[in-house]
Formats: sequence, structure tokens, C-alpha cells
Amino acid sequence: MKKRVLFVCTHNAARSQMAEGYLNTRYGDRYEAFSAGTTPGTLNPYAVRAMAELGIDISGHRSKDLGEFDEQEMDLLVAVCEGGICPLFPWAKEEIHREFPDPSRLTGTDEEIMAGVRRVRDEIVGWIDAAFGGN
Repeated sequence: MKKRVLFVCTHNAARSQMAEGYLNTRYGDRYEAFSAGTTPGTLNPYAVRAMAELGIDISGHRSKDLGEFDEQEMDLLVAVCEGGICPLFPWAKEEIHREFPDPSRLTGTDEEIMAGVRRVRDEIVGWIDAAFGGN
């Protein structure tokens, strides 16, 4: 039986979306990943581009409110927000808080923003490989 993992960040626009897409693609034989936000926004097009570079299509994802997962049991809740208050989600058996920079705060040219999103993506991918790869 697959373990259910819910990634949560503020807007469910980039970090949690990239984590969901990567975990499902790379470790989908053992995990079923979902993502949500405490104040959902719009899927970040830079995150979509960054994941496409790895051959992972998250373009069909949408930002979801954490409330959509009320009463759905999860094995693990991973809060990937930077600072702030972690969400309350009583249906998770275990919670982890792992901060990643917020890509929505990046500024500059298209290439500078894309380079920043790639750095965040690579941090997330590296952490997921270390945390979930050996399990």
C-alpha cells in the first residue's frame, strides 16, 4: 500500500506543486503525493517550466486549498513554507517542516527568475531523493 504524502505551502503555486510532481513521478510506486496551500493562488509558470526540464509535466496541476483534504488521512504532511506558521492538519500521522525559498519572491529578468526557480527545484528534488529514496 502506498504512503500518502501531502505537501503544503502558502499559495500551492510552486514549491508544493514541484514536490508533488517529483515524488509521484520518481517514487510513485511507493508514495501517492498531493499538494495544497493555506491561501492558494495560481500555478507558477516558472515551476511548470522548471519541472518540464526534468521531463515532469505539472501543467495540468491546479492550486488547491488545504481544506479540500479535510478528513483525508495522510501518512505524512510536509510543510515546505518558508518561515511563518505551519498549518494545522490533524489527519496526518506525521508532520515534517522543511523550508524552501518562495519562488514567487524572485525578481529580475526571465532568465534570472528561471535560474532561481531551478535552484529551489533542485533543493526540493535533492531533499526528496534523500528523504524518500531509501525508504
